[in-house]
Amino acid sequence: MNRLRRLWWYHQLKGHPYQWLFQAPQQEEFVSLDCETTSLDPKRAELVTIAATKIIGNRIITSEPFHIRLQAPQSLDSSSIRIHQIRHHDLQDGLSEVEALKALIAFIGNRPIIGYHIRYDKTILDLACKKHLGFPLPNPLIEVSQIYHQKLERHLPNAYFDLSMDAICKHLDLPLQERHDALQDAYSAALIYVRLTYGDLPSLTSAYLR
Repeated sequence: MNRLRRLWWYHQLKGHPYQWLFQAPQQEEFVSLDCETTSLDPKRAELVTIAATKIIGNRIITSEPFHIRLQAPQSLDSSSIRIHQIRHHDLQDGLSEVEALKALIAFIGNRPIIGYHIRYDKTILDLACKKHLGFPLPNPLIEVSQIYHQKLERHLPNAYFDLSMDAICKHLDLPLQERHDALQDAYSAALIYVRLTYGDLPSLTSAYLR
């Protein structure tokens, strides 16, 4: 969300308990976030889990993770279960969508959000926030695959690169996750961000090109 749009929402929400969200974001802290949903189609997708971890400077605060499960949405079917391995039974004690959103906002505040394919997650969260709270999340977005691609382009302009999360982690000598759940993907995105921001790009070989 750009500055003018944020100011517009700030004045629209005058007296609202969440008006503070639309103040200028904290730039010294970030949040890496990932969601699991029932579909890749934003018009049909419903939230299943949300996970996030804070980043302060070059430190990932793994001791204070945010990881919640929601009540089983109506669109949670066998195809969704095959992808995430989360069954209706696993969500018996899940939060309602509005409870989950309020808990998420309390955790992330208006910090910039880091992630892998983060625009999709933000779209789903914005739709849910507009439905229950009346406004979209104001948080600026940082896409780690875009940072990675831009750095590679400086060395090999116009080349094609494998931008999958596993390929990026392998090239950056970061641990590969055996299972991609929301929290592990949030950690991976955080590691990629810190590595690209505070470290040097490893040498390039054909193994990382596609």
